[in-house]
Amino acid sequence: MRAIGLMSGTSFDGVDVALVETDGERIERFGPTGYHPYDPPERAVLARALGDAAGLTDRAARPGALALAEAIVNGAHRLAVESFLSGNDIAASGIDVIGFHGQTVLHRPEAGLTVQIGDGPALARALGRQVVYDFRAADVAAGGQGAPLAPTIHPVLIRDLDLPRPVAVLNLGGVGNVTFIGADGELIAFDTGPANALMDDRLCRETGQPYDSDGAIAAAGRVDETILDRLMAHPYFDAPPPKSLDRNAFDARPTDALALADALATLAAFTARSVASGAARLPQPPKLWIVAGGGAKNPTLLAMLRRELTGDVTTADAVGLSGDALEAQAFAVLAVRSLKGLPLTYPGTTGAPRPMTGGVLARP
Repeated sequence: MRAIGLMSGTSFDGVDVALVETDGERIERFGPTGYHPYDPPERAVLARALGDAAGLTDRAARPGALALAEAIVNGAHRLAVESFLSGNDIAASGIDVIGFHGQTVLHRPEAGLTVQIGDGPALARALGRQVVYDFRAADVAAGGQGAPLAPTIHPVLIRDLDLPRPVAVLNLGGVGNVTFIGADGELIAFDTGPANALMDDRLCRETGQPYDSDGAIAAAGRVDETILDRLMAHPYFDAPPPKSLDRNAFDARPTDALALADALATLAAFTARSVASGAARLPQPPKLWIVAGGGAKNPTLLAMLRRELTGDVTTADAVGLSGDALEAQAFAVLAVRSLKGLPLTYPGTTGAPRPMTGGVLARP
């Protein structure tokens, strides 16, 4: 099947698009990838929506900025697909399914609640293709964490690559998550802690820039070890996996008194140290860490990871994968798996009681 995957992550930067030809269990061919950015006013609305979502008890409610944010999410995803198809001379009729993750605004699995804004039926009507959406809800309703989801697909994505095992795929978007793939195929996954969200929030608040390009500002700063120890005292790191996080689970206020460069250096070190904390909970040290997401473009953060972790640390692009589109590619495959009733989550990835399918199908 020819599937398009769409991903708008917790960094709020934009929509990643990827075409994959797959039967849900193997990648037959990787197609082109694309990206549609949110503009600054749209990012501002999404940020307000996070605050308005904090008090939600009904996942269907859209108070405050949430209704406008959902309209922005749908519009951006529609434009992303339309631009992608036209730019690559692909007919919409040749697409079998679209995997639409939506935008997570609240994730509290301990309360049985996960909220991804984005109207799947409206997107299906607008694009004239069937859309699979709401990927997380079934897992959470069954007592699972509902996240991370991409780890189910990471073994599929690396299946034909000659890589040492065990191997870890580390996605560093707004939140970090790791997928451990053992020599025998054992699959373990969980959120490691913050990735770019805390750094991006501080930088945007102070300068208006969306992220620290090449980690240059953090590279000029000094890590405050006392504050780093305080940040690492968060009880999340003592909890065993499987486990997952809300984007705003961590409080960066201890770094507020630091100069910008020192704050970004300390927050980058927090990300690296939290990954190392998670690594200690894996059954074996990975021989190779494959880093994807925005964090893979931050040399300062990569250098910190290399100091904190055993095993080689490289990037998804360096092993022949797309660091930018890895999550979108995963949701293309997840959409096909949903259509076929194949598992999207496992006890080792989300704590689900059994291998579980999920997603909701919307037809145009």
